[in-house]
Amino acid sequence: MSAPLQPGFEGFELTRVDVGEVTLRVRTGGSGPPLLLLHGYPETHLMWAGVAADLARSFTVVAPDLRGYGESSQPATVPGHETYGKRAMAADGVALMHRLGFDRFDVAGHDRGGRVAYRMALDTPDVVRRLTVLDVIPTAEVWDRADARFALGYWHWGFLALPEPIAETIIGHDPEHFFLDAEFGGVIRGFRPEAVADYTRALHDPAVVHAMCEDYRAGAGCDRQLDGDDRAAGRRITSPLQVLWAGRGALAAWYEPLEVWRAWGDDVTGEAIDSGHFVVEEAPAATLAALRAFHTAGS
Repeated sequence: MSAPLQPGFEGFELTRVDVGEVTLRVRTGGSGPPLLLLHGYPETHLMWAGVAADLARSFTVVAPDLRGYGESSQPATVPGHETYGKRAMAADGVALMHRLGFDRFDVAGHDRGGRVAYRMALDTPDVVRRLTVLDVIPTAEVWDRADARFALGYWHWGFLALPEPIAETIIGHDPEHFFLDAEFGGVIRGFRPEAVADYTRALHDPAVVHAMCEDYRAGAGCDRQLDGDDRAAGRRITSPLQVLWAGRGALAAWYEPLEVWRAWGDDVTGEAIDSGHFVVEEAPAATLAALRAFHTAGS
């Protein structure tokens, strides 16, 4: 079905795609080389609305909701949380692109989507042509470097990873307050109203809340372990890697992002964007320019 009335995605097709273990809500538009866009927490693919139409002038843009998020389906929980791990989410993205006829493609991911994107590049290097991660460093690096600043600034990492149903029960009393006010200084409420409405609908679904908790439980467990295994084995990201981070965010204050990523990738470039954590919504023009320049290169 077409979705001409969704601002920022005019002319895109809205579909549900069965990728095996889950069904993903997906918007697809444009023409040219394929570019997969992966959203972050606690949002949906509508976070890309400020850049999607412009990117679609040069690329075939594919923007799904990650498994468990938005209107994508939720797989059953398992004790090790692997069904919400980034390896499973990355496999979803590869399967989605294959279903759409793309065996090799570019990928850009923000926040949790960035973690899915780099896992995809590590697990299936022949599939990912070029890779952008937005405002993340590898999960293992986050946990290994965790300190008081992290504990207070990104407190939701530890909270959401607590055993079920601690987080789910507390969040369930007022999910809008938790996700849209208590976290990130309430900045999400100022984004595109259509996107905020989409996020809000999802956040009132207990299954989505549980899925997001499982995402963070996986991050503290199996995702961190996979990163550690790759690092110990000397596996690196061989695709050209662009790192974009918020110049007014935690990464800029706590880390040297390019230095961190150069320990993981062979060809790493990048820059700070003058924004807070939500770089796509807060600085769409600068983010668009950086994405377009990098993903056009070599095509």
